[in-house]
Amino acid sequence: MAIVRYRPGPAPIILSGEDEARLDAMTPREIEQNTLGDADNPPLTDDELERGRLGRSVRKIREATGLSQDKFAKRFHINPSRLRDWEQGRFKPDSVALAYLKVIEKNPKAVDDALTA
Repeated sequence: MAIVRYRPGPAPIILSGEDEARLDAMTPREIEQNTLGDADNPPLTDDELERGRLGRSVRKIREATGLSQDKFAKRFHINPSRLRDWEQGRFKPDSVALAYLKVIEKNPKAVDDALTA
Protein backbone atom coordinates (compact mmCIF):
# COMPACT_ATOMS: atom_id res chain seq x y z
CA MET A 1 0.00 0.00 0.00
CA ALA A 2 1.40 3.39 -0.99
CA ILE A 3 1.10 6.30 1.40
CA VAL A 4 -0.09 9.46 -0.31
CA ARG A 5 -0.14 12.91 1.24
CA TYR A 6 -2.71 15.37 -0.11
CA ARG A 7 -1.64 18.93 -0.67
CA PRO A 8 -2.99 21.32 -3.30
CA GLY A 9 -0.44 21.38 -6.06
CA PRO A 10 0.90 19.46 -9.02
CA ALA A 11 0.96 15.87 -7.73
CA PRO A 12 0.62 13.77 -4.58
CA ILE A 13 3.72 12.40 -2.91
CA ILE A 14 4.04 8.60 -2.94
CA LEU A 15 6.48 6.99 -0.53
CA SER A 16 8.95 4.33 -1.66
CA GLY A 17 8.97 0.91 -0.01
CA GLU A 18 12.07 1.89 2.01
CA ASP A 19 10.44 5.08 3.26
CA GLU A 20 7.25 3.22 4.06
CA ALA A 21 9.18 0.61 6.10
CA ARG A 22 10.95 3.40 8.02
CA LEU A 23 7.58 5.04 8.70
CA ASP A 24 6.08 1.73 9.90
CA ALA A 25 8.91 1.38 12.45
CA MET A 26 8.10 4.76 14.04
CA THR A 27 5.67 5.44 16.85
CA PRO A 28 2.82 7.87 16.21
CA ARG A 29 4.60 10.41 18.43
CA GLU A 30 7.83 10.09 16.40
CA ILE A 31 5.87 10.50 13.16
CA GLU A 32 4.21 13.65 14.47
CA GLN A 33 7.51 15.13 15.70
CA ASN A 34 9.25 14.43 12.39
CA THR A 35 6.33 15.79 10.42
CA LEU A 36 6.15 19.02 12.40
CA GLY A 37 9.90 19.50 12.05
CA ASP A 38 9.95 19.06 8.26
CA ALA A 39 10.35 22.50 6.67
CA ASP A 40 9.55 21.05 3.22
CA ASN A 41 6.24 19.64 4.44
CA PRO A 42 4.54 22.19 6.71
CA PRO A 43 1.18 21.30 8.28
CA LEU A 44 -1.86 22.47 6.37
CA THR A 45 -3.40 25.66 7.68
CA ASP A 46 -7.05 25.80 8.73
CA ASP A 47 -7.81 27.64 5.48
CA GLU A 48 -6.08 24.95 3.38
CA LEU A 49 -8.00 22.22 5.20
CA GLU A 50 -11.29 24.08 4.65
CA ARG A 51 -10.55 24.56 0.94
CA GLY A 52 -9.80 20.83 0.65
CA ARG A 53 -13.01 19.89 2.45
CA LEU A 54 -15.09 22.21 0.29
CA GLY A 55 -13.29 20.95 -2.83
CA ARG A 56 -14.33 17.39 -2.05
CA SER A 57 -17.92 18.55 -1.53
CA VAL A 58 -17.99 20.38 -4.86
CA ARG A 59 -16.53 17.35 -6.64
CA LYS A 60 -19.12 15.02 -5.04
CA ILE A 61 -21.96 17.30 -6.14
CA ARG A 62 -20.60 17.34 -9.70
CA GLU A 63 -19.95 13.58 -9.76
CA ALA A 64 -23.53 12.91 -8.59
CA THR A 65 -24.72 14.50 -11.85
CA GLY A 66 -22.47 12.15 -13.85
CA LEU A 67 -20.95 15.09 -15.71
CA SER A 68 -17.33 16.00 -16.43
CA GLN A 69 -16.04 19.29 -15.11
CA ASP A 70 -16.45 20.96 -18.50
CA LYS A 71 -19.98 19.64 -19.06
CA PHE A 72 -21.06 20.51 -15.50
CA ALA A 73 -19.64 24.02 -15.87
CA LYS A 74 -21.38 24.56 -19.21
CA ARG A 75 -24.71 23.11 -18.05
CA PHE A 76 -24.87 25.24 -14.90
CA HIS A 77 -23.17 28.38 -16.28
CA ILE A 78 -20.07 28.18 -14.07
CA ASN A 79 -16.64 29.23 -15.27
CA PRO A 80 -14.78 25.92 -15.90
CA SER A 81 -11.51 27.29 -14.48
CA ARG A 82 -13.27 28.42 -11.32
CA LEU A 83 -14.90 24.98 -10.92
CA ARG A 84 -11.47 23.31 -11.23
CA ASP A 85 -10.04 25.75 -8.69
CA TRP A 86 -12.83 24.86 -6.24
CA GLU A 87 -12.45 21.11 -6.73
CA GLN A 88 -8.67 21.25 -6.38
CA GLY A 89 -8.83 23.37 -3.23
CA ARG A 90 -7.12 26.42 -4.69
CA PHE A 91 -10.07 28.68 -3.89
CA LYS A 92 -13.16 28.41 -1.69
CA PRO A 93 -16.53 28.98 -3.31
CA ASP A 94 -18.19 32.08 -1.86
CA SER A 95 -21.51 31.84 0.00
CA VAL A 96 -23.58 32.47 -3.15
CA ALA A 97 -21.72 29.78 -5.09
CA LEU A 98 -22.12 27.33 -2.19
CA ALA A 99 -25.86 28.01 -2.09
CA TYR A 100 -26.10 27.51 -5.86
CA LEU A 101 -24.19 24.22 -5.63
CA LYS A 102 -26.54 23.03 -2.86
CA VAL A 103 -29.55 23.78 -5.10
CA ILE A 104 -27.87 21.88 -7.96
CA GLU A 105 -27.22 18.98 -5.56
CA LYS A 106 -30.86 18.83 -4.40
CA ASN A 107 -32.62 19.45 -7.71
CA PRO A 108 -30.48 19.79 -10.86
CA LYS A 109 -33.59 19.56 -13.08
CA ALA A 110 -35.10 22.66 -11.44
CA VAL A 111 -31.86 24.55 -12.09
CA ASP A 112 -31.94 23.42 -15.74
CA ASP A 113 -35.54 24.60 -16.04
CA ALA A 114 -34.73 27.98 -14.48
CA LEU A 115 -31.70 28.49 -16.70
CA THR A 116 -33.59 27.66 -19.90
CA ALA A 117 -36.74 29.64 -19.06
